[in-house]
Amino acid sequence: MTATHTLRVPGAQLHYEVRGAGPLLLITGSPMEAEAFASLADALASDHTVVTHDPRGISGSTLDDPEEDTLPDRRADDVAAILDALGADTADVFGSSGGAVTGLALVARHPDRVRTLVAHEPPIMEILPDAAEQRAKTEAIIETFHKEGQGAAWMKFMAVAGFVTEGGESAEIGEGGEGGEGAADGPFGEPTEQDLANGARFFGHDLRGTARYVPDIAALTAAPTRVLVGIGADSQGLITYRTSTVLAELLGTRPVEFPGDHAGFLGDPKGFADALRNTLTS
Repeated sequence: MTATHTLRVPGAQLHYEVRGAGPLLLITGSPMEAEAFASLADALASDHTVVTHDPRGISGSTLDDPEEDTLPDRRADDVAAILDALGADTADVFGSSGGAVTGLALVARHPDRVRTLVAHEPPIMEILPDAAEQRAKTEAIIETFHKEGQGAAWMKFMAVAGFVTEGGESAEIGEGGEGGEGAADGPFGEPTEQDLANGARFFGHDLRGTARYVPDIAALTAAPTRVLVGIGADSQGLITYRTSTVLAELLGTRPVEFPGDHAGFLGDPKGFADALRNTLTS
């Protein structure tokens, strides 16, 4: 059984869900919402209390000011507020993509709240040697959104991420066919009104702040939290493979391999859950 809750935080009303029983595990994404992690959460709920949520401005988590730009630090404070609402001093945290960036900010800002963070493929471009080039690509995606709309912006985003070529053909990066973050959130096919609203939020207010986030390596290594970097077994062609590898090097750790690519939890939620379970208990 899944229990749904709302929580008032500064500037927003958050939607979050709780299922299962056992040690507390919070799963966070950005821009992916709670629904995208439902299968993974179900697979973990037999031995964990699993919390998923919609990040502020996405799906059921509404903003007082729809024009507010959302930064990882603000999302991290939202996660800490959810832990407060649950009466939880600490939790394990799995963050994927932009949610991994949220997790890094959470450990830096609230280090005593996280036992283990698994940061799965965070798109933190500023740590790359070609950060200036990547920053320009991010700005080009945002400009495309404002000038040409979401369809063109998603195609440019997927090309920069490595999921498709510049000509729009699918890249050969894995066998699972999971697709990338954008595919998981529904930019292709026939999008719903909520898909369109979430996409507009992502391109207009979330993407820049996430891509430009600079992790506080000193704070992450000094925290009592065990910080692990997750990387997809089939992600070699993706920009997040590069960012994850560099982050692990900066932290002095080795990446932890998970099934699939950037959204491997969609293609094989049970296998992904087993890998995450093993990682948390190892």
